Amino acid sequence: MRVDVLGLQAFVSIAERGSFRAAASHLNLSQTALSHRIRKLEESLGTPLFLRTTRQVSLTAAGTTLLPRARRIFEDLGFAINEVRVDLREGDEQVSLGCLPTVAAHCMPAVIAAFAARHPGVGVRIHDNSASEIADKVQSGEAEFGVTIVAANRWDLELKPVVKEPFVLVSHRSMPLAQEASLTWAQLQDEPLVRISAETGNRILIDDALGARRESLTWRYEVQRVVTAVSLVRSRIGYAVVPQLSLDIVDAGELVAIPLRSPAVTRTLGIITRKSVPLRPVTRDLITLLSQALKRSVVPRRDEEK
Repeated sequence: MRVDVLGLQAFVSIAERGSFRAAASHLNLSQTALSHRIRKLEESLGTPLFLRTTRQVSLTAAGTTLLPRARRIFEDLGFAINEVRVDLREGDEQVSLGCLPTVAAHCMPAVIAAFAARHPGVGVRIHDNSASEIADKVQSGEAEFGVTIVAANRWDLELKPVVKEPFVLVSHRSMPLAQEASLTWAQLQDEPLVRISAETGNRILIDDALGARRESLTWRYEVQRVVTAVSLVRSRIGYAVVPQLSLDIVDAGELVAIPLRSPAVTRTLGIITRKSVPLRPVTRDLITLLSQALKRSVVPRRDEEK
């Protein structure tokens, strides 16, 4: 019997995301094409794999039995493909990684300098992307590892937390709050704030930490990127809440970073790799250098709430 790889891929994607719509978006397919793949797989197996209602999709007994075996097929396939890639890359003189833009700007120059001293002639390719894009590149093998926000992990990726980075309020030195040693979120209630897009992991962390309190704040402006938010602060339009390392991607100059408390919001930065996939020694060395640089860069504040 031929293995229906496309059908199994569609099955696993639906099972993990709980809906045909989310799975179709993830696989970049139309829902019609996705449904066709599942129907073909179910016909070849002679049994339905999903119970479908207007509100949800759940696994049948057969689907529950198949899911761990299908996952294992893709894990084994990925491992085999990666072994071939590793063999082919042994002579390659480049390490590829995904990295958040703030971390890349803050840490990578010194890390690459140290790496180049240890491995002269070995290049480094940096994909400075969003957290979801980094996970995609590591998952596909385009990047050997990623430096990203620790969040809900994918089943085929392994995540190792490295450091907690606090969010801070960025203010122009001439603005009223600039002289404060620290601030509570309640003190920001009537101040004009710049908000980062809901599509970013940073926004999700802030919203989750504040809960309903976030609606009492004056989010007057919304932007897509941290650099834009900081630019608005520089123009004295408002204040922005950003990760501590973000100020290193701009010329801070007349800007100050003020610790926030009640609650103190942090993001955990870590390293993601593919499960069961061996890393080259040169790649492990770069990961070590990056982890050390992150720990040196993020210094816990004494007034940060435990």
